Amino acid sequence: MLFGIRKRRYGPGAFSLKAWLSAHVYLGLSLIVVATLHAAFQVGWNVHTLAYVLMLLVIASGIWGVVNYARLPERMTENRRGLTLKAMQLELAEIDRQCVALANQLGEEYDAAVKISREGSTLGGSAWRLLSGRDPRCGAVRALAMVEKLATERTGFGDRPSVLVAALSRKAALLQRARRDLRYKALMDVWLHIHVPLSFALLAALIAHIVSVFYYWG
Repeated sequence: MLFGIRKRRYGPGAFSLKAWLSAHVYLGLSLIVVATLHAAFQVGWNVHTLAYVLMLLVIASGIWGVVNYARLPERMTENRRGLTLKAMQLELAEIDRQCVALANQLGEEYDAAVKISREGSTLGGSAWRLLSGRDPRCGAVRALAMVEKLATERTGFGDRPSVLVAALSRKAALLQRARRDLRYKALMDVWLHIHVPLSFALLAALIAHIVSVFYYWG
């Protein structure tokens, strides 16, 4: 828990942040053996076992965090392809403007499809949508299917329908990248919302464990 304090302090300190992290990880992993031996392999429905179980949960969530922080930043960089989330949103807005201009030249049915694309294409939302990185009702995907169908059924518009199809395809692909970016961020955030509260719960259980042992010994 001291590592959480150290990483929020600026300056070199007596030891580097990397050294603190190594100690944090390896001392945490060593507790699996040390605490198990300390408990003499005895468990029961008491505060001592609660502290032991919480310790295992803290260590397991820590391992999950290490795996996430080793993999997700690289995936985020690859997914962004040099664009920030803000830049993706600006590009999505520009594609929307292009789609509206094209739809105005093609008639009401195309206008209706583009309206679905604009109003039904959202980022974020529920926890499930953030963590899955998907939107089953994505407006851009639905609009793309509608426009592709209209393009095969309606003629006399030249290449404008195909240009609109291409624009909606770009939008759908960009939306998927933006949702993946939000998913990666959410996965790292949700880890902290699990690991940190569990650590404080463990600290409380550990204090109760120590106090109860000294009380009964006294």
